[in-house]
Parts: sequence; C-alpha cells; structure tokens
Amino acid sequence: MTQQQPRICILGGGFGGLYTALRLSQLPFSKQEKPEIVLIDRHDRFLFVPLLYELLTGELQTWEIAPPFAELLANTGVRFCQANVAGIDVESKQVHLQDGLELKCDRLVLALGGKTPLDMVPGAVEYAYSFRSLADAYRLEERLRFLEARDTDKIRIAIVGGGYSGVELACKLADRLGEKGRLRLVEQGDKILRTSPEFNRETATKALEKRQIWTDLETEVESIGPDTISLIYKGQVDVLPVDIVLWTVGTQVSSMVRSLPFKQNHRGQLTVNPTLQVIDYPDIFALGDLVECHDAVGQKVPSTAQTAFQQADYTAWNVWASLTDRPLLPFRYQPLGEMMTLGKDSATLAGLGIKLDGQLAHIARRLAYLYRMPTFEHQLKVGFNWISKPIQELLK
Repeated sequence: MTQQQPRICILGGGFGGLYTALRLSQLPFSKQEKPEIVLIDRHDRFLFVPLLYELLTGELQTWEIAPPFAELLANTGVRFCQANVAGIDVESKQVHLQDGLELKCDRLVLALGGKTPLDMVPGAVEYAYSFRSLADAYRLEERLRFLEARDTDKIRIAIVGGGYSGVELACKLADRLGEKGRLRLVEQGDKILRTSPEFNRETATKALEKRQIWTDLETEVESIGPDTISLIYKGQVDVLPVDIVLWTVGTQVSSMVRSLPFKQNHRGQLTVNPTLQVIDYPDIFALGDLVECHDAVGQKVPSTAQTAFQQADYTAWNVWASLTDRPLLPFRYQPLGEMMTLGKDSATLAGLGIKLDGQLAHIARRLAYLYRMPTFEHQLKVGFNWISKPIQELLK
C-alpha cells in the first residue's frame, strides 16, 4: 500500500508564513518523505510591510513591495490557496476555509499576524484610519488626493501613537504635503520610540522638529469625530479640528485564533516554546505577531518583521526535522539593529555598532530590505529598477 504524502499547511502569507514556505521548499526531503506544502492567505499578494510608507510619497510602486504569491511561489512546489480561514480543528489538525474546503494536515504552521485594533476609543472604528495593509494605503491615498484637490489652506492630520509606524508616517506625510500639511503626533507616554535605541530616538525627534510636526506627549485620545479629535492632557480635554486621524497603536490577534484551546497571554498571543511549537501541541507551530516567544536563552523577543523573518528559518527547519526524525533547534534571536524611514531619502539606523542617519542610512536601509526580499528573482527586478530609476530621471 502506498504511503500518503504528508501535508504541511501554513496559514498566513506575511513574513512568517511566506518565508517558512520558501525555506521548507528548499530543505532536503527524501522522495518518500517529501510533503505537500500549502500556503493559505486571504490576499493574492505578499506585502513587504516596512516599505509600505514609500507608496505615500511615490518613492516605490505597488509591484515592488507587493508581488503576487503566484509569482513568488512559481517553481517552488508550494501550492498557494487564496482563501479566508473559517476555523481550525486542532485535535485533527484540520483547516476549514470559508469557501467550504477542508484541508487535513500533518503539520500546521500558524502565521496569521495581527490587526490594528480600532475599538479602543469612541469614534475610532468609524473615523480613524489604520495603516497596515495595501487596502489601508489605498484608502489613505484616496483621502489625501481628495484633500489635496480642495482649495484649503491646511490639511490637518493627527497620528495616534509615537512608535515606529507613527513616526515614519508623520515624516512621510510631512514631506508629501509640504507647507500645506499640519501634522501632530499623539503619544500617551512621556517619550516617542520608547523601545528604540537612543540614537534613533534623537534622530527621529530632530526629523519631527525639522518638519514642524507637533508632538503631544502624555496625551490620551478621548474620542474621534468625523472632523475632530478630542485629546486629554493633564485632565483637560481639548477638541481639535482634523481632516485625517491615523491610528497606529496596538496589535490584536484575530478572534478565530483567540478561540482556539491554546495557552495565551493577556493580549491573546499564543504561547510557544523555544522550538516555536504551540504548548501541548507539538505538531502545530506558530510565529510572528501571533505569538509570545522566549528564545533559547530565555529572552522575550519583540514582535517585529525582523523577528518573523528569523523565526521563519527555525520554523521551516523544525517542521522538516519533526517529519524526518531529526532534533529540533531552539530559536535564537539575533538583534540586528533597527531602521526607520524619516521622510523622503532619509532614514536612521542603529545596530551592530553602526549608527547612520540621513541619506546614507536611507541607502543602507534600502539595500538591507532588498536583501530580505523573498526571492532572488524579485530582488533582481526591484534592484534593477532602483538602479535604473535615477538614470531615467537624468535622461528626461
């Protein structure tokens, strides 16, 4: 009797899911062990999220940062399935899709990421914009074009959250709007970029000041209206007129994942062991924003794209090892530094003993992200375009 081919289902096509699938396709399974690898995502494109900001300033195009899964997975042996996950039977390792399809798998990888919660203050769901997906970027672009076409003195934007996303958005939008923009950054804490290296925080502060972006520290949002935002500072409420409110605070795990019978922290993130296996479910792996993870030396790792990128290698190896009776490897997080874009052609970078800002940091950031693009073919296409673009501009 012929042994059935094992199946690996990977749910989510972000950094964690896609890079796990690509790495798995390269590992040396024997002919008898070779599994079917299925990647499931509700979108048809992968999104290189750290470069999403460049769409707002026209520095990059959609195809560069969001290539189709079909293109990336061609000739890899990985099967892509565009679908919404309706539910998971963890005991039988069966995935239920919204179109009615059911997939039983031998190994399950959860990489569904998170979403920005907009239900934290009254009015945010109705009137605030998140900035996490292509759809978010397109929606914001449409609103900006409408406002830019109006004969108004100022376009007033409030950005809630003084973390990486808030600061990067503020600088990009300030450079796009120029003197027509009036931006404010609202942060509940007493400083921006609380977890960032001091060099990056100081550079970002100078970038905000240079662009005359008002920073409201120790300030909370009471509510958001159709054209107002109510801020609380030292017990006083101030209602300000606003054209756009961007909400960048928090990450929320999907309700479907939260309903699963796994150990979770107070934020609903799944608890995994250092080999990235879900506690008490050794055939189910999880990575990225979805998990709370302590690595091989016990350090809690941050929920960043850099972490998911590194976890994908270990997840792929450990799935392969579990199917081929080899020892699994505990995840070892390597902090490689932090990079931020601070407007057009400017960035800051700190890590591995290096500190850069300005245009040099911008070039280093672009090269680092080019290296991290998911396939060599896409790296070539994007890299050639980045090299040829300034030459084309000179020839005009």
